[in-house]
Amino acid sequence: MLAAGKKVPASLTGILVGEGEPKKIKLAELWQKKPLILYFYPKDSTPGCTTEAQCFRDNSAALKKAGYTVVGCSRDNEKAHKKFIDAQELNFPLLFDDTGKITEGFGVWAEKSMYGRKYMGILRATFVIDTTGKITHVFDKVSVKTHALDILQAVNA
Repeated sequence: MLAAGKKVPASLTGILVGEGEPKKIKLAELWQKKPLILYFYPKDSTPGCTTEAQCFRDNSAALKKAGYTVVGCSRDNEKAHKKFIDAQELNFPLLFDDTGKITEGFGVWAEKSMYGRKYMGILRATFVIDTTGKITHVFDKVSVKTHALDILQAVNA
């Protein structure tokens, strides 16, 4: 997993959903104007991911006031992202990692285990990235109910 102090590869691309028509963008476009809170989550419309997204939605005004842009990222496709955004009335976009290079580049694509079955999936983690592409904070222990507030507290400290 990428650590605080590391630079994010600017060439990584994904499909941004939730701001007009879905469009392919370079990840660097997301942090060049304002610091970015990029959170990774396993799957749209699952209980934990829904709770986490609602927490970001409900605290987005405070995060924007603090100067941050919020973007969620998973490997779910554009259609699933759009449905999730609409169902949860999300006020921030989601990034579709269509090639898998973003989740792999951040080190959040890893082997997981459930009920003794091993599989590959996304680790729940969040990276705060400044306008130069440098990671300032990493959150790899996440409480989905308070995650946005925990980030706000850390970046305001």
